[in-house]
This record gives sequence, structure tokens and C-alpha cells, in this order.
Amino acid sequence: MCRLFPLFFLALSSAVYALSSTGSRLLVVTEDSAADKEKYSTFWSDLESRGYRLAFEAPKNDKLALFQHGERAFDHILLLPTKSKGLGPSLTPNLLLEFISNNGNILLALSAESPVPSAISSLLLELDVHLPPDRTSLVVDHFNYDTISAGEKHDVLVLPKPSALRSDVKNYFGSGGLIAFPRVVAQELGSSSQLLTPILRAPETAYSYNPKEEAENVAEPFAVGSQISLVSSMQARNSARLTVLGSVEALEDAWFDRTVQGPEGKAVKTSNRAFAKSLTGWTFMEIGVLKVGKVEHHLSTLSDSKSGNDSVAQLGYLNPKIYRIKNDVTFNIEMSEYSFDHFSPFTVIPDDKLQLEFTMLSPFHRLDLQPISTTSNSTIYSATFRLPDQHGIFSFRVNYKRPFLTNVDVKREVTVRHFAHDEWPRSWMISAGWVWIAGIWVTILGWVAFVALWLWSEPAYEQNQGKKRQ
Repeated sequence: MCRLFPLFFLALSSAVYALSSTGSRLLVVTEDSAADKEKYSTFWSDLESRGYRLAFEAPKNDKLALFQHGERAFDHILLLPTKSKGLGPSLTPNLLLEFISNNGNILLALSAESPVPSAISSLLLELDVHLPPDRTSLVVDHFNYDTISAGEKHDVLVLPKPSALRSDVKNYFGSGGLIAFPRVVAQELGSSSQLLTPILRAPETAYSYNPKEEAENVAEPFAVGSQISLVSSMQARNSARLTVLGSVEALEDAWFDRTVQGPEGKAVKTSNRAFAKSLTGWTFMEIGVLKVGKVEHHLSTLSDSKSGNDSVAQLGYLNPKIYRIKNDVTFNIEMSEYSFDHFSPFTVIPDDKLQLEFTMLSPFHRLDLQPISTTSNSTIYSATFRLPDQHGIFSFRVNYKRPFLTNVDVKREVTVRHFAHDEWPRSWMISAGWVWIAGIWVTILGWVAFVALWLWSEPAYEQNQGKKRQ
């Protein structure tokens, strides 16, 4: 009976301890932990209910270390605004970049009421994310603001949840409702990096300005309209994530279930709590995480009497190292998507394609992978094609990289050989060779006829030809 208690405890802990796909250790960097615990109590409780272990540390704590024994001491970092210009020796831009390089995730929250530390500005500049140079600018919008709390300053933006970035990109952040963004710090994303993606852009009527300037008209604003990114994301090549939230006040308890009203709208409750869950879930890799299961390829034979996947039958064993030119080959890949606490079958949205490349130096085939079967936690995609008439070292490659999804790059190398001597088709099966075959037989038959005619055509001799005449 005593032996059952450890097993029961393990099963119970696994049932209630829903973790991120990369870990549960979350470092919260804040100067005033007591005040922030009270101000963001609902936000902290939501994170703890999802299995995160929160560690509150001051930015200039000498005992703080992001790495121990060459490994990450934390899985995720949440940086709250600070009043000091620096973050201490343990949170330098180089260490934060090293943290990302070691598959760590960072959520960076800003506020127009607190100047941005130079370490944060340097870090974002390395990632091609630009902040206002004066460090105190905020975003205002005279057409999309909360008339209840910001009737004069118009610095509390009321916006709908983000829509899909493109028709072929899955939307993890928008499901209806309004979000309140008080005193947002504008961000401008550089165009040279493909790793940056805006989660929420400002409306066309918004602009960034310094409230310390008393001028009625802003001559040269930092950014205007859709140039402003209110919430930005960066996913590195190793799929580590960094998110910049322009308004930390949006995570406060006061704005999680607050009544707001636009200039021409009716009073509604905010959806900040749901948006905070989606934002932290994506940043800390609870959603948008792809997993590759089995990867298989094999020889196939096609049947004309059947249709669809039933027309393909496997020949030989799985994953051979060598094929022959013009073989029919089937490639299968199993993919899952992590959704908060479990893996579910990965489904490609209608406007997107999951493709297979059969490539040497360049792709010889680029084919759409089609779903052929689904399990409780995965989807199997497949494609059948004929190998090219080219020998060499080829690769089956699935290179799937989309915004808000972890990168998938699967590569399997195989050798493609020529026909063996006994695999070439016989000459009489090649229609182009019939002329030469006919020529050979005509020559043979002609020679036989000539010999027969020569043998049976002896000339006649006269009987008295050899006698002497007198």
C-alpha cells in the first residue's frame, strides 16, 4: 500500500501541473515586488494556475544569475518597467541575447510613465526594434480612446483584438472583444529582419508624441498610424521568443475587467485578461509550438482500380538509403501542435500549404502534403511522386516557417542511382528500336536468301565440251 503513494502523487501532480512546452521557471524582474504583486495579483494567479513557478527578483540583485553551471537557471523572463536607467550586471543586453540563444523566452513590458532603461533600448536595437529617442513618449488617438478614463488626454487606447496578419497565418490573439492600452510606448519595427512580426498595430489615426512638449501641434512625431506597433514579437531561428508589450498597465487588475467606452460606442467590458493569457501563452511557448513525430519514406506502387490514399501501396521496407531513378516514392510526416497543456493534431489553415521539397542543389519537386489520417494528438501528411531521371544525392525536405509558429526544418538524405544492367527494358519493348531490329532481321534474311540462291543456282555444262575434234 505504501508503494502506491508515490505513484498516486506523481499521477496527481502530472494531472494538475500544466507546464509550458519548454519549462515552468519564470523570473519576474521588478523593483517593487510587494506593490507589483498587489497591482498584478490576478495576472500572477493566472500564471500560477497554469503551472508556472514565479521568482521575483530586483534587477540589481547581486545574487541574480540567468545561468548556472552553463545551463539556464530560468525558462522564461518577464521584465517589468523600472525607474533606474540600468538593469544591473546580470541583465545586460549580451546576457539577455545569450538567454534567447539558449532557447529562453522573454516578455518585455514597457510603460510611458517609466523611462526605458538603456539596456532595454540597446537590446531592442540589436533586434531592429526602435523606441522613441526621448524615452517618455506615448501613443494617443483622438478617435479610439476611452472616454471614461481618458476623456481629455486620449492616452488610453481602446482597440479590438488583433486580426490575422495574413490569410495564411493563424491568429492566436484575436477572438472578439476590446482591449484597453493605457499609456502605450510606441515601437517601430525595422524592415530588414524577417524574424520580427507585429502582433497589434496602432490605428491610422494614432501618433506618438512627448507629453512634456506643450506645443499644440507635434511637428515631427516619432511614428504615426500603422507605423506604430503596440505589441511586437520576435521569434529567433531557434524558435525562442521575445515579446514587447507597449503598455504594462494593460496587465493590471484594474484593466482586466473594466468598463470602457469609445467616442461613438457603448460601454463594454475589456478583454485584457483573455488577451494577457494569449500573449503570455504564445511568448512562453504554450501555443504555436509544432512537434514532428514519425518521418517515413518508402517505395510505392499505384493502383488504377482505387482512388485517394487507397491507391498507394508500400513496397519494400521503410526509409531505405537508396532509390532508383523513376521510382514511385511516398513520403509521410507526422505533426502535432501544443495547445497550453496537451498536443493536438496540427491542421494547416485553408490559405496555407505544407510542402515537401525533393532537392539536390535546387528542388526537383515541390509538392503539397495532404492529410491522410489523424490520431488523437497528431496529423499525418503524405505525398506520392515519381523520382526524377537524375542520379545523385537528394534530400526529402519539409521547411515550414510561418509567423507565430515554431520553425520546422526536416531533412532526410537518400541516394538515387541509375538503372542496373538487368533493369533496363528489353529492346523489343522500346518502339523507337523497332526500326533497327527490323534492319537486323532484314539483313539476316537477305544473307540467308542470297546463300540459298547461290547454292542452288549452279551453271549448266555441255557434255562434249572436253572432247578433241578431228
